[in-house]
Amino acid sequence: MTQTPDTVLVIVPAWNEERNVGNTVREILATGRDYHVAVIDDGSIDATTRVARDAGAMVLTLPFNLGVGGAMRTGFTYAQRKGYRRAIQVDADGQHNPADIERVLDGLADADISIGARFSDVGDYKVRGPRRWAMVVLAGIVSRVAHTRLTDVTSGFRAANSRAIDQYVSYYPAEYLGDTLDSLVVACHAGLTVTQVPVAMRPRVHGTPSQGPIGSTIYLARSVLALGLALLRRPRSPRRAEETA
Repeated sequence: MTQTPDTVLVIVPAWNEERNVGNTVREILATGRDYHVAVIDDGSIDATTRVARDAGAMVLTLPFNLGVGGAMRTGFTYAQRKGYRRAIQVDADGQHNPADIERVLDGLADADISIGARFSDVGDYKVRGPRRWAMVVLAGIVSRVAHTRLTDVTSGFRAANSRAIDQYVSYYPAEYLGDTLDSLVVACHAGLTVTQVPVAMRPRVHGTPSQGPIGSTIYLARSVLALGLALLRRPRSPRRAEETA
């Protein structure tokens, strides 16, 4: 793969996604943009690695499941060491539309982190009940921390410039919601800026979401706790690639 200063690393965390990851990788590459795709196989016990490679992705395989946070930190560490100036997370399940990658990346013209927001009058993505309440509360609090209005702070469809990549390598938590809330709050405390752009989410192609009424209520409680812990953390200074080599 030929890498230029404008080449973007698309990081795809995947855990047992053999039925989805191949199509996701092919869609990303079919955009014709200067993208390199790195699938992080997060300890899968199915054929995720083989399917991703056959589709044209480079695969980094973790020996056991670390969760999205651990997988993404692996991806950002790779991005930093290989000198990518921009990186973006795209989920393996097909809900993030590769056609919107460039739209999310464009947000980096004005900020260090750009979030593809599901609740910005684009598309028909709907969440109801306790889960929706939690998202509204979390967005309101994090908006104050970020000093800008955000509506979807738990979206994993987000891009990072070189400053944000360095920050994420220095600190990218693996605990519940840490990959979205905690990483974002700590980045803001470290002086990074955030913006959001509207995107439309697609339904998951294979598999079903695990959140029912009980799960949504648990989500509400755990998300508030996760944000509380994130707000209490001390800022951590990002390390440059030469410091981690």
